Amino acid sequence: MQFTKMLIPVVSSFALTFIVMPLFIGYFRMKKEGQVIREEGPSWHEKKSGTPTMGGLVFLIASVISTIWVSLWQHQMTLSSWITLFILVLYGSLGFMDDSIKLFEKRNLGLRAWQKLLGQIIGGVIFLIVYVHEGFPLSINVLGLGSLHLGVLYLLFVLFWLVGFSNAVNLTDGLDGLVAGTAAIAFATYAIIAQHEGRTDILIFCLTILGGLIAFFWFNHKPAKIFMGDVGSLALGGALAAVSILLHRELSLLLIGLIFVIETASVMIQVSVFHLTGKRVFKMTPIHHHFEMLGWSEWRVVLTFWAFSLVCSILYLSLFL
Repeated sequence: MQFTKMLIPVVSSFALTFIVMPLFIGYFRMKKEGQVIREEGPSWHEKKSGTPTMGGLVFLIASVISTIWVSLWQHQMTLSSWITLFILVLYGSLGFMDDSIKLFEKRNLGLRAWQKLLGQIIGGVIFLIVYVHEGFPLSINVLGLGSLHLGVLYLLFVLFWLVGFSNAVNLTDGLDGLVAGTAAIAFATYAIIAQHEGRTDILIFCLTILGGLIAFFWFNHKPAKIFMGDVGSLALGGALAAVSILLHRELSLLLIGLIFVIETASVMIQVSVFHLTGKRVFKMTPIHHHFEMLGWSEWRVVLTFWAFSLVCSILYLSLFL
């Protein structure tokens, strides 16, 4: 795909997000609706209470519109394009319901965990039906060592991958600009991989997400004018997993998305050790809060995590592309 054509999905999604976002923020401010900061979080985050949220809705809609029109225009709209958009929209819808309950019904925990999990699994099953229908291999590409055929176990792996990374990115979304930057780096990396493998359908999708995230960051950097919300983070995580599967580079996400893995692992370690010993390994989890409690500024944490994600992505491309 030519460089000029690659700019079109980025610019389209960027422009739509950049134009609509101020209107979206203005609407929430007019209604005086905003994020309620949980009491167990760092005390200095309390000043963020009241900041508009659900900004992910804007860049998701921009990405969907841009993916469809660019793909149709370039005759690259495939079943893989549709099923990736499906995961993006369905997981985003779950996040939208979760955010709406928190925001408008003043229930800080949103959807019940089982409700969210059920929706994610249903989405994963539909994804698998399309995946099997398309005749994609039931095997994992083991980072340059060949394919490991799993048969029916691969279906369980896909469900775990989609649900796991959707929730992992959601856990990471706790600081201004953190997920916007780390997810942008991940999607840019998969765009490079898709271009290298001639998967123009996946390339267009990744580029539209990238454009939307760049525009969103303009409003989400510290001090954030709007938060992403679960509508954005759940969708981004599911989409990253879907892209890694459709490119048949599933395990690449363990390195490209290592920051999301570490964030999730910190929570699991903290909970497990506390239940066993009554002691805490980290000052607070997810781990980005641990560094804040150590005295790091929010910008320092965010920039460090971005740099870490960038190094991981460059490492993957250098070793396995």
